[in-house]
Amino acid sequence: MKILVGLSGGVDSAVTAYLLKKAGHEVIAATMSIWDKNQIFKNTGKDACFSPHEEKDIEQARQICTQLAIPYHVIDCTEQYKQVVLQNFKEEYLNGRTPNPCVRCNSNIKFNVLPQSAKQQGLIFDKFATGHYARLSFNNTLNRWQLRSAIDKSKDQSYFLYRLSQQQLSQIMLPLGDYNKHQIREIAKEVGLPVSDKPDSQDFYSGDINDIIQAQPRTGNFVTSDGKILGTHQGIWNFTIGQRRGLGISAEKPLYVIGLNKEKNEVILGFADESFKQGLIAHNITWVSAAPFKQPTKVWVKIRSSQKPVLANAISNHDELKIEFEDMQKALTPGQSVVMYDSDDFVLGGGIIDEVF
Repeated sequence: MKILVGLSGGVDSAVTAYLLKKAGHEVIAATMSIWDKNQIFKNTGKDACFSPHEEKDIEQARQICTQLAIPYHVIDCTEQYKQVVLQNFKEEYLNGRTPNPCVRCNSNIKFNVLPQSAKQQGLIFDKFATGHYARLSFNNTLNRWQLRSAIDKSKDQSYFLYRLSQQQLSQIMLPLGDYNKHQIREIAKEVGLPVSDKPDSQDFYSGDINDIIQAQPRTGNFVTSDGKILGTHQGIWNFTIGQRRGLGISAEKPLYVIGLNKEKNEVILGFADESFKQGLIAHNITWVSAAPFKQPTKVWVKIRSSQKPVLANAISNHDELKIEFEDMQKALTPGQSVVMYDSDDFVLGGGIIDEVF
């Protein structure tokens, strides 16, 4: 089989390419370029997915391909990334929401624009593979592809992939789902890959998010839930639900951001107990390993990628999903993704949080 590997310049995608070639496949590799060199961002210098250090990653990816003796290509996805990921990031923050750019990038850019652009440039391949930690299988009884969390729960990335369609899932491979991170680094060391000890990229962007939002400061008030003014800020886009640091407001107990009011440009603050909510309403729903629920269903839920799944009751109605947790949850955040799993770690589906209660 001829396989295109999305190569980031990191250890996971490098070992993915190695394992597929070792298994006898014909492997080619491609890196998506998303950094516009004309952008003037005040980046902190720390590596991130969206970073001016992209050239360094591309050079490392090229070295990996030279060592593995596989063809290498760089695919320019800059304009699509601006329109689909960065523009959405800006709009969501200005509307008092907190987006997850990695979720949007995976379904729209990495698993869509990248392989499609590669084909348009004449690259021929049967499957597209990445170094994501997640498992993929086909269920003949349900006649659908199923996405499952990785064996290594500390590195599982299924949360970021829940928006992949059945068509996308049918065209990809995720070879690392049955490995843990230690095994991947050991394989890289054994075969002498130069990125065996390269640190994982943790952030979407390590600089000031105002580089992307590019909004003029707008003075607004910090208020309590009953409307008491506590101080001022320079725009709701500088804050997110659950935030505690950087508020500059003193109180007898730590204050948290518990709400954002776009119309009044208010940041609502409260103590820890006020940050807990019972449930949420999500829209823009996708279904992965199961068909839409016809009855209320008990599911395991993640509201952030690093969270251990928690029990909840789910009710779906067309493109609306209502989740009510068995135990109240902290910092439910509009704009973020809620992802549902069954007891066997299969990703049932998910959506974008719109309301919390």
